[in-house]
Amino acid sequence: MKTSIATVTVAGTLEEKLAAIAAAGFDGVEIFEQDFVAHDGGPREVGRMVRDHGLDITLFQPFRDFECLPEPLRSKAFDRARHKFDTMADLGTDRMLICSSCHPRALGGIDRAADDLAELGDIARERGLRLGYEALAWGRHVNDHRDAWEIVRRADHPSVGLVLDSFHSLGRKLDPDSIRSIPGDRIFFVQLADAPAIEMDLLYWSRHFRNMPGEGDLGVERFMRAVMATGYTGPISLEIFNDHFRGSDPQSVARDGYRSLVALMDDVRRAEPGVSQELPEIPARVAAEGIGFIEIATRGDEADDLAASLRSLGFDLAGRHRSKEIDLWRQGEIRIVVNREAEGHAAHTWNARGTCVCDIGIEVASGEDALSRARALGADPFHQEIGVGVLSLPAIRGLAGSVLHFVDGTNGLDRVWTDEFIPAPPEGPDAGLTHVDHLDQTMGYEDMLSWTLFYTSLFDMQKSPILDVIDPNGLIRAQDVTSRRGGFRVTLNATETHRTLAGGFLADSFGASVHQIAMSTDDIFATARALAARGFDPLPIPENYYDDLEARFDLPPGLLDRLREADILYDQIGGSEFFQLYSRVLPGGLYVEIVQRAPGYHRYGEANAPFRIAAQKRLARPKGMPRI
Repeated sequence: MKTSIATVTVAGTLEEKLAAIAAAGFDGVEIFEQDFVAHDGGPREVGRMVRDHGLDITLFQPFRDFECLPEPLRSKAFDRARHKFDTMADLGTDRMLICSSCHPRALGGIDRAADDLAELGDIARERGLRLGYEALAWGRHVNDHRDAWEIVRRADHPSVGLVLDSFHSLGRKLDPDSIRSIPGDRIFFVQLADAPAIEMDLLYWSRHFRNMPGEGDLGVERFMRAVMATGYTGPISLEIFNDHFRGSDPQSVARDGYRSLVALMDDVRRAEPGVSQELPEIPARVAAEGIGFIEIATRGDEADDLAASLRSLGFDLAGRHRSKEIDLWRQGEIRIVVNREAEGHAAHTWNARGTCVCDIGIEVASGEDALSRARALGADPFHQEIGVGVLSLPAIRGLAGSVLHFVDGTNGLDRVWTDEFIPAPPEGPDAGLTHVDHLDQTMGYEDMLSWTLFYTSLFDMQKSPILDVIDPNGLIRAQDVTSRRGGFRVTLNATETHRTLAGGFLADSFGASVHQIAMSTDDIFATARALAARGFDPLPIPENYYDDLEARFDLPPGLLDRLREADILYDQIGGSEFFQLYSRVLPGGLYVEIVQRAPGYHRYGEANAPFRIAAQKRLARPKGMPRI
């Protein structure tokens, strides 16, 4: 299978687009006519430039408003086509897309369209070219791939075939299984795009909100299963119109495109046995079971403040590294590694961003399988020995240059805790925290789709719908990705302004990845008492919140007072309860959230977010003041 992407998908000049597409690993490229016309070199120079990047031109597109025109418009359309054929010859491509007409004077009629395509097919065949006919979702007379196929079938010409585009079919809610009856050799080209489920004008939706397969809500996998079941062996290409992509780094967008395509076709291979794709097999999506450790880079006074904060949260210093400035803090199954080293990844991260989470250990069944799949999806591998050169865990780069280590039961991480650290005596009873419930990662809005795709294509995770969270100074868009058994959860929070709490964190930390760490307890009231005994000072919640809570829920006697006294937030869905207790800000702008979730509660207390954010911002340092 040849992978391809349309130049319209990525930003930049034509040279920049091609460089990004080639670097991402694609085999070919669709030349979008506007990109070609805007370039200051001729078609032969463009063809050489494409080939110099190791790419093929898989398609020249689009040729518009061709079929079913009255004279003299019909003759003019044929003249335009001959001119485009000359351009294609100079470019060095043999395939052109003809999209169904939107011309106001187009007459319509399946036989008339078939006759026009057959006549043009004769001209194309003389030049060794092929024409692919596509049904635009908003086409004047043809807007359904079934009608487009009937036109191609009646044209009955070896140089005329069908182009299928997932957006045009799925956006109109057409059944993709109708594709299965089309002979694969009559499909000349396949284009893919996903999109969020939005009810709006089809043309506007298509031109502004398409995204990569897996980033939206359309049934792209089912569409491709139907296509591949026909025996289709041609290129699979991405054609994405998206406002954010047009203003984003072309290399990042191209990498996301390649990742989405490889992950999708791997899903198709697994779901549609016997389909031949000519792609190397890769390990299945990784089942992420939890978080094995969180490493924080820090120095100086902030390191001391962080240690004091961890003690107040019920953590004990479990050990000091034998030869490095690294401490291990532990409570329940939670391990926090505090790294003060002046060399290595943590040191580089601290130099760039100050105190922040620099490394996350993700528990998986097989670290090597996780690394193998990540490499196939275009992730950046990371290598740095753990301990004193005795262990090297599989790892890749994550958000904002952070590192994700893959931890399994066979790669020996437990030896690091026992062999590399000098045990420290227990300091007293803990606070009842058991494990990391989830991590809260913050990013610019333009990065949200990318990191949702990253997690869901690498790990066996499901994504939630995007939610709007109200900040007193703006809007935060939130989406969570959760492993199927709930052991690994990440909430992604995107912001477009530094005035929001999330945006302020990004600005102050120069783009650090983790804003909040949520830790679980089985009894939040007992934990609150234990924390108070250790000097923990919770985020104060206003009285108005509890008055409103009393009006919204029929709470058991005494519960409201217990919540109020401990500054605990509360939510309930379908009878399942959720409790939240927040720290004040820690060094680096970090927050710790303590949660207790009842069975059946799978959300994150979004209803409380506006009140929690307002409380956090009330205690935020004044602008221009140094961080604690």
